[in-house]
Amino acid sequence: MSHEYVVAMTCAPSLDKASELARALVEERLAACVNVLPVARSIYRWQGKLCEEPEHLCLIKTRADRVEALRTRLVALHPYEVPELVVIDVQSGHNPYLAWIDESLS
Repeated sequence: MSHEYVVAMTCAPSLDKASELARALVEERLAACVNVLPVARSIYRWQGKLCEEPEHLCLIKTRADRVEALRTRLVALHPYEVPELVVIDVQSGHNPYLAWIDESLS
């Protein structure tokens, strides 16, 4: 199987913002599904300062051919100056689920 399908990840500062991002990406057919996970604690360095904040992780299921459009839209909608977007190739998957992704993005 090719790397046609991907899972992308981003974090949002609140459940409301994560849900807003998820709805927009699914409504605009840039994602078939976005799982919004409960609070994660993120520890990172920003502008020379050590930060620790609660965030909500979003797992975005889509196809590789939608990643650039997803990136553009995510950056436009996201409240962070530098939003996270990490994309992981799907090596294999349940064929009916992958077909559902295709149907959802059509």
